[in-house]
Amino acid sequence: MKAAILYQLGQAPKYGEINEPIPQNNDQLLITVKAAAVKNIDKGRASGSHYSMQALENPEVVGMDGVGMLEDGTRVYGFGVDGVIAEKALVNKHMMAKLPDGIDDVTAAALPNAVMGAAAALRFRANIQPGQVVIINGATGVTGMVAVQIAKHYGAAKVIATGRNQEQLEKLLRLGADEVISLKQSDEQITNRLKQIHVETPISAVIDYTWGHPAELILAVLKGNGNPTSKMRFVTVGGMAGGSITLPSAILRSSDIEILGSGLGSISAEDMRKLFSEVIPEMFQLAAGGKLKIDTITIALKDVEHAWSMDIPGGTRMVIVV
Repeated sequence: MKAAILYQLGQAPKYGEINEPIPQNNDQLLITVKAAAVKNIDKGRASGSHYSMQALENPEVVGMDGVGMLEDGTRVYGFGVDGVIAEKALVNKHMMAKLPDGIDDVTAAALPNAVMGAAAALRFRANIQPGQVVIINGATGVTGMVAVQIAKHYGAAKVIATGRNQEQLEKLLRLGADEVISLKQSDEQITNRLKQIHVETPISAVIDYTWGHPAELILAVLKGNGNPTSKMRFVTVGGMAGGSITLPSAILRSSDIEILGSGLGSISAEDMRKLFSEVIPEMFQLAAGGKLKIDTITIALKDVEHAWSMDIPGGTRMVIVV
């Protein structure tokens, strides 16, 4: 079968021929792949920089998840047992969701990773409740833009989105953000506005996709002054602005703040099951009804090597169509 095959870490996958996968047990189902998204985690694994990919012993198909058809014609989204950017792929039947009518293959392939990076952080890690105030830090990427929409769907009273891309920030206002803050401003401008917001409407949760200096600024704003504070959860999902921060002890001592991560390994097995049985199907329904939006660009499987390093617009998900 034709597939996107990685032969060496650090190189782009190549379009080529590889053996069709064969189910090894009753938990594995074979699908005919229709579309699969290329995500930061896929590129990170292919480069060897992601913590879940340490070595490449044999050539392998890239891509962690995708959309396709079971043998009986049922359209499904599934998490791959192995790589899925291929004509055929194995998916875990416990990490699979049927697609509703009204959602196309490309949108269905593009959404789940963003949903996992947004809904898991909001629902399972931040435990967001209706009426709370939420910051989505670094919201101009694909997952951040989805997070803004999901936060409003979960009942957030106010969603503040930060980012560097002004065009995307303006789009976030149309997608439901109540306020946007440009990270291109001075540190003083950013923190002054966040302090004002925190005084007027205390921040309950931060979903952070940047880490680095922007995270330091927000954490400094959440520092207390010795008076009782309301509970806050700071959930880091990505590290686009750097892999480490300076965190003064006084921030943690002076505020009721909990710092958590959201990603592979930090989500419990029970919550992972809920992602596939409850969250992703709900988000597919929202998308089918036009209430959850994601921008995509489609690339043919045969062009995967060239497309792997393409510079695509911010907030847009690349999807390989088979």
